Amino acid sequence: MFKLLDKYKYENQIKSMSIEELNIFSKEIREFLIEKVSKTGGHLASNLGIVELTISLYNVFDFKKDKIIWDVGHQAYVHKILTGRKDKFDTLRQYKGISGFPKACESQYDMFETGHSSTSISAALGMARARDIKGEKYNVVAVIGDGALTGGMALEALNDVGDRKTNIIIVLNDNQMSIAKNVGGLSTYLSKIRVEPKYNKFKEEFDNALKKIPNIGESMAKSVSKLKNGIKQLVVPGMFFEDIGIKYLGPIDGHNIKELSKVFSKAKHIKGPVLIHTITKKGKGYKFAEKNPDKFHGIGPFNCANGNINKSSNKTYSKAFGSEIIKLAEKNKNIVAITAAMRDGTGLREFSKKYPNRFFDTGIAEQHSVTLAAGMAKVGLKPIFAVYSTFLQRAYDQVLHDVCIQKLPVIFAIDRAGIVGEDGETHQGVFDLSYLSHMPNLTIMTPKCVCELKNMLKWSVEQNFPIALRYPRGGDNINLVPLKDFKVGKWEIIHKEGNIALIAAGKMVQHAELVREKLNSLGIKVSVVNACFVKPIDKSLIKNLVEEDFKIITIEDNVIRGGFGSTVLEYVNSLNKNTKVLNLGFKDEFIPHGSVNTLYNVYELDVDGIIKNIVKII
Repeated sequence: MFKLLDKYKYENQIKSMSIEELNIFSKEIREFLIEKVSKTGGHLASNLGIVELTISLYNVFDFKKDKIIWDVGHQAYVHKILTGRKDKFDTLRQYKGISGFPKACESQYDMFETGHSSTSISAALGMARARDIKGEKYNVVAVIGDGALTGGMALEALNDVGDRKTNIIIVLNDNQMSIAKNVGGLSTYLSKIRVEPKYNKFKEEFDNALKKIPNIGESMAKSVSKLKNGIKQLVVPGMFFEDIGIKYLGPIDGHNIKELSKVFSKAKHIKGPVLIHTITKKGKGYKFAEKNPDKFHGIGPFNCANGNINKSSNKTYSKAFGSEIIKLAEKNKNIVAITAAMRDGTGLREFSKKYPNRFFDTGIAEQHSVTLAAGMAKVGLKPIFAVYSTFLQRAYDQVLHDVCIQKLPVIFAIDRAGIVGEDGETHQGVFDLSYLSHMPNLTIMTPKCVCELKNMLKWSVEQNFPIALRYPRGGDNINLVPLKDFKVGKWEIIHKEGNIALIAAGKMVQHAELVREKLNSLGIKVSVVNACFVKPIDKSLIKNLVEEDFKIITIEDNVIRGGFGSTVLEYVNSLNKNTKVLNLGFKDEFIPHGSVNTLYNVYELDVDGIIKNIVKII
């Protein structure tokens, strides 16, 4: 089917291909990616945009000894194809298949495991300095996107790179987008460079002309360096990278293999840090992804011919949050919404259109987002920070230090909590209950259904203390009657019968209800409790269950260690009763990639797995 790709076996084959063959090879890789990702789902647009860039890197460097670190890592599919994993792409992001991100256990070429943004320069710099200390010889390349470059960690790393002048090559993959369109001052700065390539062209032509002058050309080239720097400042405003000590090359067409290979070869021989600015098009080669790169960033299975995505439930937690915050903002002028480059994913697209002056996209900057919200809350606004669970981890200190200590009324709308599935270890939201539960002054709520989230959000904006609303990806499995009224630390008894109480948090209430139905059919009666508040817990209800000799089973889609069940167990133990308590949740380990249902089954949090554990306590 593929003239060159089918014959491709190992990375050094690239070095023996002509530029014409490499261009054909690029086209075949794009076709392969579209075909495979349409079946498995995955990160399509970012990988289509980096085909020539990846091929050019392998054309110049030898990554058996040289090191490459991919920022975020969701654009490493081409890298995986080139390093022997082409035949495994039918298993992409499936349980026990290949990951959608770099994984050291998959290949020696996956030098550093990444899944969150803005980490590549720091990791690469660490490797480069280790290389120098050990007296070894190899190149270290960090590939980072323009969106990831706005992250504070990337800027901290650049500051360090420029200070010590360590030999390192930074490839800036500038496609003018991260997940959504980039925002901020640095994005604006890069835009200026994109449209002002005059300086680099002038510099190259000027150097060549001088060096052709017999006898005095070389010395003259050196003597006018200050003149060129002055021209540089006029033509390209700021020249941020060179001003902090990093050699800047670019901007370069990120789809021109010949030009890329030439510049990469040049960079290998430059002493000190180099940043190569490449301009790419996200979604290149597939018209539907080019037109809607944000839609095809992380996508489920789709139809190759028309780009249509397989339909999913319209009634999701994210959409419910997005519609409810608009209703609340109509009545409350103090409500503002904040997101860190995740406007669409968190359901804030329509809010941003209706209330542009009350919507703030900070870019990839979760730490800044939290403290920004804290500042707003301090002077009377009602900020709601919509963020994925896995990304809120990055702002742990700001939640604790800037919000909770001051008891500021910031609302954290924590999307994608619990298992998210195919993105794997770096994205599973199974730690939030553990890292939030021990923060004083923070109230944590978990809705059992989509409509209950709306009611919780409405209640939360009327409170004057920090609140975290934690909810999963997707929609509901069964219909439940949502709670409308809330009292801090009070739970809902949905059913009370038998002598076993299933106390479930969030969407796990739906699992508990299905467990109850199945056990009822077997003649076993159980109670079901909706732990709508994870913090504080309902001590009065727990005490009553203990005094009535109930066996207690807690169910959460969080790691057991330090989670909701641990809090319940700690309180039960303080009552000095012989109550049996069983905590169900995820083990003390990172949860791999796979479908949500598969992972529930593997970790015995599906209906049959929960029943199996109930039988043990019986």
